[in-house]
Amino acid sequence: MTLETLLALSVFAFVTSISPGPSNFMLLSSGANFGFRRTLPQVLGITVGFKLLLLGVGLGLGALLMAFPPLHLALKIAGGGYLLYLAWRIGMSRGMSATDAVTARPLTFLESAAFQWINPKAWVVAMTTMAVYTSPEAPFHSVLLISIAFTLVNFPAVSSWAGFGVALRGFLADPERLKWFNITMGLLLAATLWPMLA
Repeated sequence: MTLETLLALSVFAFVTSISPGPSNFMLLSSGANFGFRRTLPQVLGITVGFKLLLLGVGLGLGALLMAFPPLHLALKIAGGGYLLYLAWRIGMSRGMSATDAVTARPLTFLESAAFQWINPKAWVVAMTTMAVYTSPEAPFHSVLLISIAFTLVNFPAVSSWAGFGVALRGFLADPERLKWFNITMGLLLAATLWPMLA
């Protein structure tokens, strides 16, 4: 991979990692509701889960889904259903207090890593990345390099969404503001399904 291609890949990785999407809306909400330290496993899960998705797509999973449309449809339905469940969970969250923390919690590392496999935006980005940046001359080497570059860019980009949520904690200390923030985040998360349904 040339330096120019690596630079283009890094810019693409940054733009796709920092732009709004299901994972970033969940991180914003989690940072606001639970703080950065409790959200960190979710950040790491997103980064690792997306890296594994990239590797899977690069090593042939994307081609398998194209060859078997019913499998792709099943993945879309499962992903959409889970995303709506998460949107509902975020929208119904009502407090940052210690008593609310007993019932409410951020996604775990494994939950957020697994979510990448049913995240519509993650699939689009992974398929596009592998289609554009893999080298036919060195497919395995380029897939590995792409996954490493994405991981290095993805972690700080998605962390910024959790950090922004933390910055909102003072403003959201008012229960009414927090309630409407969570409802808005839940609706925005549900709205990320629109491209998948269109």
